Amino acid sequence: MSTAGPRATTLDLLARLVAFDTESSKPNLALIDYVCGYLDALGVAHVRIPNATGDKAAVFATIGPQIDGGIVLSGHTDVVPVTGQAWTTDPFTLRIADGRAYGRGAVDMKGFCALALAAVPDFLAADLARPIHILLSYDEETTCLGVADTIARFGTDLPRPAAVIVGEPTDLEVADAHKSIVTYFTTVHGHEAHSAKPMLGANAVMAAADLVSELNRIADAMIARGDASGRFDPPATTVHVGTISGGTARNILPKVCTFHWEFRGLPDLDMAEIPALFAAKVATTLTDRLNRYGDYGRIETVEEVAVPGLAPEPGSEAERLALRVAGRNHTISVPYATEAGRFQAAGIPTVVCGPGSIDQAHQPDEYITLAALEAGEAFMARLIAACVAS
Repeated sequence: MSTAGPRATTLDLLARLVAFDTESSKPNLALIDYVCGYLDALGVAHVRIPNATGDKAAVFATIGPQIDGGIVLSGHTDVVPVTGQAWTTDPFTLRIADGRAYGRGAVDMKGFCALALAAVPDFLAADLARPIHILLSYDEETTCLGVADTIARFGTDLPRPAAVIVGEPTDLEVADAHKSIVTYFTTVHGHEAHSAKPMLGANAVMAAADLVSELNRIADAMIARGDASGRFDPPATTVHVGTISGGTARNILPKVCTFHWEFRGLPDLDMAEIPALFAAKVATTLTDRLNRYGDYGRIETVEEVAVPGLAPEPGSEAERLALRVAGRNHTISVPYATEAGRFQAAGIPTVVCGPGSIDQAHQPDEYITLAALEAGEAFMARLIAACVAS
């Protein structure tokens, strides 16, 4: 196969990718245009998959035979904000110093994207028996929905892969499990009245306090249940209220109170359990607390984000391949959520395995070590060997 076109190093490509400000609140199209131009110059088949509003897009590229059964290298192009962080230098200009490459997204996870793109000429030069796909997505940092439209096309107008490697930073350990994350906004609508006459209204803050207390109780129950697998830290499903706001004055029954909450579930948690427990408390709070003096109030809960967990699949195609290519003999779990659960929910074996440490992600002066990038290049070389030998 032809390898005509530009030959760029991993650092060259990382510098180009970091230079695009792709905070999740902003479009990523300039970066996608650059990547598509790079792939065009190499003669690599690819498809752009835009979002509904057209301000963001994913790109899915295939090197090797146009058949099912390939391997997807999945990375996201969006990054977390830099606002309020004390960076030593411009976060969108890659800086090399002390054996490290500094820049927003350097480790999370434009480093993996750069490694995959830099390896394309080597993928092309190899006689691949099974295809290697590169999927670059968007909105991972907010919803993990940037891969959904691509996944929906697998097995229709896009080849259906046999395995996915999500390249989040794991120091090239192979992670086969992570928790889910589901977030909600709950709004309690009360009715204003003088605080001296509470029977004339409905106190939204006090009703919300009952609901937050119930979330505390659920959290304690999850802690008591623990983690039978013994693989997670903390060793339980967690429940958390992050913000709460309501009321106008000390002597007015509050009209509105809103709180933002989440749970992060172990892979074996029934995703409907905690919402059902909370809904039961909402029902009693409406009758016993909010509307005890009349039909004054209501409670609304809106699901904001639901990211499925990643459950272990011992012996899966993804696990066996990643362990072989990474040179590992066991799997780990990770405490953060990724796009991996969405692939697995679609029936595609998936693991998380990428260069660098999550400890450097989301920080000012985020970095990936040059040694980690070198290890990533060796990972790509071994992946080629595995896909040639298949």
